Amino acid sequence: MVGWAIALHGGAGDIPIDLPDERRIPRETALRNCLDLGVSALKSGKPPLDVAELVVRELENHPDFNAGKGSVLTTQGTVEMEASIMDGKTKRCGAVSGLTTVVNPVSLARLVMEKTPHIYLAFDAAEAFARAHGVETVESSHFITPENIARLKQAKEFNRVQLDYTVPTPKVPDNCGDSQIGTVGCVAVDSAGNLASATSTGGYVNKMVGRIGDTPVIGAGTYANHLCAVSATGKGEEIIRGTVARDVAALMEYKGLSLTEAAAYVVNQSVPRGSCGLVAVSANGEVTMPFNTTGMFRACASEDGYSEIAIWPNN
Repeated sequence: MVGWAIALHGGAGDIPIDLPDERRIPRETALRNCLDLGVSALKSGKPPLDVAELVVRELENHPDFNAGKGSVLTTQGTVEMEASIMDGKTKRCGAVSGLTTVVNPVSLARLVMEKTPHIYLAFDAAEAFARAHGVETVESSHFITPENIARLKQAKEFNRVQLDYTVPTPKVPDNCGDSQIGTVGCVAVDSAGNLASATSTGGYVNKMVGRIGDTPVIGAGTYANHLCAVSATGKGEEIIRGTVARDVAALMEYKGLSLTEAAAYVVNQSVPRGSCGLVAVSANGEVTMPFNTTGMFRACASEDGYSEIAIWPNN
């Protein structure tokens, strides 16, 4: 039976099982609110592309996730945000990188898809495109939170970049309970089998200026076609090497695997352990949310009444 379904994530990584309540509860609450928002939109007949954008915008506006307002900082203490969006039926897509003032990068990615002959715009040109189309922008200081300044200082002390939730070192007390906050994404399918995916992030703490991860790379962090929609999270370089999002679709198309089988194969075989998670839906309303990290902030719901909000395995 074909039915609507939705799944979203707030990042995968080495999420400590003893994550303090003040760090865990706001994220779980945000996931629940965003899930409810997406479900309501699907039930009201909104296209999956609109739903995916709507949910990711809401996650971008939440300071506890590594996208939009909560974006982490580069080596120079600046924000460089990136996002992408893709429609499964048409395979139209848009992507942006190097954003410093755009409030909702995912919506700019959609504008690139709809208002240009291109797929990908980055840095100053993307910012200029945003201004030309009246997209909401703010001073870059809007995105720079005290928590992320502290995370950058911590990362610099140990001369490393930090993946979502990875504790920088056991030698340093981590008063935040986690060292970084998570990339966000949403996938959706309606009862007619139309699919869409969207992903947004601030990248790694202490990343080099100009670094581009998997999130805006179509086929790596984001992909949708007539079979499935996928949004990935984790170590961007590994996700790009593994062409993670596209491989899920390819295994379904060329090997005849189910969505669950294809996603599990990619997460367990195509990328190193501890590097990746994803959320995916299929054209017939299947949902899967596998990860090979300690945990992944995630939520899903489907027309058959199933719903889940979780962080760690089997909880």
